Amino acid sequence: MPYNKDKQQAFQAAQQAFVQAEQVTSNLQPDDEDFGHHLKQAEREVREAEQMIQKALRNASEHQRNELQKFESELEEMKGNLNQY
Repeated sequence: MPYNKDKQQAFQAAQQAFVQAEQVTSNLQPDDEDFGHHLKQAEREVREAEQMIQKALRNASEHQRNELQKFESELEEMKGNLNQY
């Protein structure tokens, strides 16, 4: 049972990190005077989400693996958008 609980906790942590990265990147406003700070924060959130997803993928169920791979794909898109700034 602890194994399944660990899998679920790792997935939830990755999901939460992804949502946080998504929120931070979607709130970026290039004309904001603190844009540089917010951009760095967004980049940091994306890196943290990537790390959490990699950790969760190690022991994910098939369904979790599919969701985590979708998160990875969306994070790559976010990184591409951040690199445009």
